[in-house]
Amino acid sequence: MHRFKFLLFVIILIFSKQIVMAQSQDAAVRASVDKLFDGMRSGDSSVVRSVFIPQSTLTSVSTNAKDSVMTHVSKTDDFVAAVGKPHTEKWDERIYDVKISVDGPMAIVWAPYKFYRGETFSHCGVNVFTMIKTKSGWKINSITDTRRKTDCL
Repeated sequence: MHRFKFLLFVIILIFSKQIVMAQSQDAAVRASVDKLFDGMRSGDSSVVRSVFIPQSTLTSVSTNAKDSVMTHVSKTDDFVAAVGKPHTEKWDERIYDVKISVDGPMAIVWAPYKFYRGETFSHCGVNVFTMIKTKSGWKINSITDTRRKTDCL
């Protein structure tokens, strides 16, 4: 009976440690994503640059009036520069219902969003972040997003 209790205790301990480690990884991944949006809101291009790996990519997916799918690939450096240029309205991207999956040094973040220029709604969609764990923490390898003005949750 004591062996059974000891074995049960060891199993619970192992699973508890794994759960805590997974939650810790999720929190670290989320912190990098949140840092991106904090940098956007404050217009701080150095904060925004700090969350990307050098060879990162940005892709937007949308549909046109003919219901054809279009993709637009842009350079991360152009995005970082745009964040740092003075603009009268705060860029406020609000994410919610965030889902994070981690496998070793890679993570995927699925985050629906609503984007506001100041207090004015602009568009919505979903961001998909591919994250890489580097020596200095979790960094964004790529962002692919959808964009639309209607059917926002």
